[in-house]
Amino acid sequence: MATHYRTQGIVLKKNDRGEADQLFTIYTKDFGKLEILGKAIRKIKSKLRAGIDIFYLAEIEFIQGKAQKTLTEAFLIDKFENIRRSFKKLKIAYKISEVLDNLVFGQEPDKKIWQLLIGIFQELNNQKFFNPEFRTEGLQTKNYLLLYHYFLWHLSSLLGYKLELYHCSLCQKRLTGGTLFFNPKEGGIVCSQCQEPLKSIKEISPDIVKILRFLTEKDWLTIKRLKIETSHLESLKIISHLYYSYILGELAPKNILPRREF
Repeated sequence: MATHYRTQGIVLKKNDRGEADQLFTIYTKDFGKLEILGKAIRKIKSKLRAGIDIFYLAEIEFIQGKAQKTLTEAFLIDKFENIRRSFKKLKIAYKISEVLDNLVFGQEPDKKIWQLLIGIFQELNNQKFFNPEFRTEGLQTKNYLLLYHYFLWHLSSLLGYKLELYHCSLCQKRLTGGTLFFNPKEGGIVCSQCQEPLKSIKEISPDIVKILRFLTEKDWLTIKRLKIETSHLESLKIISHLYYSYILGELAPKNILPRREF
């Protein structure tokens, strides 16, 4: 008799399989990231359809077959309706899910990652803006983007990719301002004296370094109180993309590792 496993999870993505099946990628509370097949779930009469979909928080039950986990039950907990009603929020949800899917491998539970993911989706859904200025559409968009960067940098830190943001990663001298450079390959920020023999590094302002410190060390309640200029957000976007690309390059060889099954 097959063993049934039960847990909560957020659906990161789904792909159609065959005529009526769907393969769900789900980050779960008790098992980490899983791929679970929903057999015949696209049929109108499927009992599973109402309980699971992309970006749903659901309680799920599944069994482990020889080659595939199969969904047996799904009960909806929260479908995050406000995210679905906003194209801009939905775009951020896709970006967050993509980052988690690309950076997390294997079936190992992580309570901190689970809490981070749940908190991000709840915040994005509930629109809990501390600063009244965020009521305007432009500032709301800035807040959504900041929420994405907060997730990216927090997740990378939890995965062991936290950068050195207080001292030069080469000479170890404390950063005191002036011209600084971002070099993830060297482990963080590089001072102007150490950067000359290096290649492929990006100049970074002291203000952006301060923002990165907040993103990796503070909670969201503190982060969303920050007044970040549009130019700083654009610079943060560039730095985050460089860092994300670097981590993906580091993780690429690990993609071929076999997955642990139950």
